[in-house]
Amino acid sequence: MRKGCAGLLMAAGAMICFGLGAAQAQTAMQLAAMESKFAAADKDGDGKLTAEEAKAGMPRVSANFTKIDKGHKGFVTLEDIKDAMAVMMGK
Repeated sequence: MRKGCAGLLMAAGAMICFGLGAAQAQTAMQLAAMESKFAAADKDGDGKLTAEEAKAGMPRVSANFTKIDKGHKGFVTLEDIKDAMAVMMGK
């Protein structure tokens, strides 16, 4: 875990140095953290989180699972989560 955090911090520092603003760097770090949490929660590695996987590894996704799973597929993908976040952030 310590190694992953150091990598995120180095990536954020590099983004700031290469002209990305602090807000963009923070967004990139949040996205990287979410992708990491998603990968850890996706126990079978199929690129989809079931409600059970979300409950065990991504509690916020679990709490909003039915809202994120717009197609009522019984799973959510990383793209579904990103789309839901964009809607919540008004983008």
